[in-house]
Formats: sequence, C-alpha cells, structure tokens
Amino acid sequence: MSLLTLEGVSKRFDGVPAVDEVSFGVDRGQVVGFLGPNGAGKSTTMRMITQYFEPDGGTIRLDGVPLAEGGRDAKRRIGYLPENNPLYAEMLVSEWLDYVAGLREIRGAGRRTSLDAAIAATGIESVYHRPIGELSKGFRQRVGLAAAILHRPDLLVLDEPTEGLDPNQRVEIRRLISELGRERTVILSTHILPEVQFTCSRLLIINRGRIVADGPVDELISRAKDGARISVEASGAGVADRLAELPGVRGVEPRAAEGDRVRVTMVVAGSEDLRPRVFELAKASGWTLFELHQEAGSLEDLFRQLTTDQEPA
Repeated sequence: MSLLTLEGVSKRFDGVPAVDEVSFGVDRGQVVGFLGPNGAGKSTTMRMITQYFEPDGGTIRLDGVPLAEGGRDAKRRIGYLPENNPLYAEMLVSEWLDYVAGLREIRGAGRRTSLDAAIAATGIESVYHRPIGELSKGFRQRVGLAAAILHRPDLLVLDEPTEGLDPNQRVEIRRLISELGRERTVILSTHILPEVQFTCSRLLIINRGRIVADGPVDELISRAKDGARISVEASGAGVADRLAELPGVRGVEPRAAEGDRVRVTMVVAGSEDLRPRVFELAKASGWTLFELHQEAGSLEDLFRQLTTDQEPA
C-alpha cells in the first residue's frame, strides 16, 4: 500500500479549476519531484495534502485512511515547508523551534531528543542562539526544514525550498534534502530543474491542473520527443545547409570550429535516429566526417514539451 494516495482530487477557486481530477500514489522512501509552470496547480495540490485546503472532489489517503477521517493524527505524520517559510524574525532560532515543539505537542524527555535530532540533521548548531532576522536566506531555509521535521514526520512536503538562494546555498539545501529523503518520504516542488535530477528518483509533472507525466526521472527524460540533438563535425561543401534540409530537422546550431571543419548541433523534431541519414549524406557529398554523436533529451526539453505544446489529457 502506498503511503500517500490521491484519487480524483479536484479544487476550484471562484469556479475556475486549479486542480482537476489528479490521481497518483507515493510509496514509502521515495523522493518525488513535483514540477509545473506557474499556476499549474502544484502549490494547491500540496496544500490539500497538508490539509491547508480541503479538496472539492476526490479523496486523499494516508496509509489508506482518508485525511478527512485521520484529522490531527494525519497532521502529526506530515511535515510541511511552504514556499514563504513563515518564521518570526524577532525570535532566536532556539525560541522558534521550542515554540514549534510546543505546537506539535512534543513534551518530556522526547522534546530535547527531537530538537537535537532536527538541529543536527539541518546543520544549524552554529546559529541556534542567534535571532532569525540576522540569518542568511540559506540558514533561514534550514531553520524552516528543522521545524518541518521536528516531529519526525513520515511524509515531508517541500514547496520551493531553494527559492531565492544563491548557487552555493542551493547545493547545501539540495544535499540536505537528499539526506532527509533517506529516512522519510519527500515530495519536492521546485522551479530549479537540475535539482530534480540530483535529488529525486521519480517525477510528477502537472499542467493546467492535471498530471501529464509520472515516472522515474531518467526514463521520462529519455522519452522526450523533441529533445534529441545530434552533434556533427565535418569538412566539405555546404555541410550546415545540407543537414538543415534533412527531414525531421528543426534547426542547425553552429558551434566553434577549427580550420575548414564545420561543427554544428542538429535539433531533431521527432524520435527517429537521424545518424544513418547523416552518414549517408556525408558519404554522398564527399564530406570527411569527424564526429557524429547523439545527445539525450534533457529535463528542460521534457518540461517544455509537456507544459507548452501539450493539452492535458
């Protein structure tokens, strides 16, 4: 049985569908990337999972029990870091986490144990006694993560946890999320596509309120229809122009070359492997072929394909 299951979940605002009959399951131990353009329904779906919103239709289950029936018991098993990371800037980190522990009804000897575990997991020992308002954005996100895992949730929901961070801070938070994912199930929403490849084992893409892709990250990327590129390096007459005329070629991008060699990248508009055609063309044209290499599609290609060109099914 999946830890989390959504069955035909829908949500409307002023009659406009934000989430439209979304269904998926998340197994224990998975780190799932949840992607979509602005307004696609990501945050609304995550807020329904965390019971901030109630769905208008469908059912969300945690270990087979509907959230509506699980109530507070279900909330105790879910950790949530929203996009805006609500913190009290005037509090010390220690005061904030102690306050959250009280809200989570963590008492007795277990309170200190839970605090120590969250502090160590997020690496905030050095700022534990500092005011939150004095912290960098990276450390504020760490404090938010510490609060989200303080009660040792089975499911951790993270909405844009690296938004506004610099590249070094993103690397640190990405590493932290990977480590947290070893002990719990994580749903991660982000606009930073490389984070999904580095952090997640599975990918969900939502567009216009509906799921348009669901599967292992590498498998989905390999199926990107318009993502293939072929690198060609050759010497001869009319290389770029002749390659551009091949059926299935969307465009030819020039690259730096030496001497009389021509180096280009062919952008392919389909799933056919055009390398045999390129080889035959080179042979017929009398070119000397130095390189013929097909690159795999990227996550960016897949995301653009599914959220720009495709209507939801």
